[in-house]
Amino acid sequence: MSVADTSSSVTTSVSSSSGGMPTACEQWKSARANLAEGAWSGALASCSAGDVAAEGRVRALALVNLYRALAGLPPVLLDAARNNGAQACSLMMDANKQLSHFPPNSWKCFSDLGAATAGESNIATTAGVQAVDLYMTDPGNPTTIGHRRWILSNSLGPIGLGSTNAYSCMSVLGGNGNAGQAYAAWPPAGEVPFEAWNVTFESLDSTGWTIQSDGINLAGGKVSVADGGKDMPVGTVELLPNYGSATALRFNPKGWTAAPGHTYDVSVTGASKAVNYSVTVVDCP
Repeated sequence: MSVADTSSSVTTSVSSSSGGMPTACEQWKSARANLAEGAWSGALASCSAGDVAAEGRVRALALVNLYRALAGLPPVLLDAARNNGAQACSLMMDANKQLSHFPPNSWKCFSDLGAATAGESNIATTAGVQAVDLYMTDPGNPTTIGHRRWILSNSLGPIGLGSTNAYSCMSVLGGNGNAGQAYAAWPPAGEVPFEAWNVTFESLDSTGWTIQSDGINLAGGKVSVADGGKDMPVGTVELLPNYGSATALRFNPKGWTAAPGHTYDVSVTGASKAVNYSVTVVDCP
């Protein structure tokens, strides 16, 4: 199919869970029942990367897989070697109190492993569990929304997670995942907890909604959103570069914010395939 072909479309419809399958709210509450960070056993003074307690790493992974599940993607696993690299990366970020994907060898606590992992990781100025929410909202990163897109990537997995008490790294590049999903949106099709809009200091409506794909060329795509048949204004639609997917679009609600009890019908035209899906916002107190 050529990229100019708009004769076919991809439509996603997700119904409420049945037959014992957990609802979106049940998934949300289960994965977020305990968000405590695991204790770090390392030390900055001795440049000891140490490790993060197993429960902290498990909780961070649970959040990654929560977001992937809501977006219709399969879970990912951890890799011990990647965990070690992410731990060395986290130590370097914390020791120098700054973030860099290309840390110089003049940095305190520099290691080849930590530097190599920094170049293939999401990195954050928070410990590992809290970092996952930051990556998904992705404040301050409007030109790529790359952190979110790697978490929702078809190719993701296995990943590595490392953390100190204040900095963390998530090794994401070079995975062998093969989810094969036509596209991934955030917020996604189906029921989405309203709480996902405000898990960080900046809301999802502010940082932007995204659609990413490996098989659909989204260049030239035009986005429209309707609520109960009423057209909702959409801000500038931006084509994003290759981070976690071949193409992606970012757009923002213009003059309105998502609200519980509303279903937003999203339509993308002008891409190599039309895309249509509906986001139902549910309150999960």
